[in-house]
Amino acid sequence: MSTTTITVAAEATPDELGAIGDGLTAFNNADVGRSGRLAVIVLVRDEANAIVGGISGYTAWGWLYVQWLWIAEAQRGRGMAGQMLEAAEAEARLRGCHGAYIDTFNPVALKVYRRQGYVPFGELANFPIGRTRTFLQKAL
Repeated sequence: MSTTTITVAAEATPDELGAIGDGLTAFNNADVGRSGRLAVIVLVRDEANAIVGGISGYTAWGWLYVQWLWIAEAQRGRGMAGQMLEAAEAEARLRGCHGAYIDTFNPVALKVYRRQGYVPFGELANFPIGRTRTFLQKAL
């Protein structure tokens, strides 16, 4: 019989993260097929070419996941979030995606995403304390 150990750490080496990621990818590929995961990056730059907003996410298994959406304070209130989401969604459609999902605990962002047609499908109360993390989806 082999012996195993379980350790807990606050950080991992690239090799350790690679082993976890490679193992899960191999399992998922065998279980449901290749994800076709591909990054989606949307950048907004000002006249000095500085990044003042952006989206970082990916497409996989026919879905767009918007992991991060950020807009510089001075650029807010101009409809930029909606424009960035539309750009990411358009790219996702070109990649054959049929849906998109995003999550937030910011009440202002929640209103923006709902205005863009995203519909809540789940919540986590007190994530962080005093806020509700809302998960939203949208058919593409």
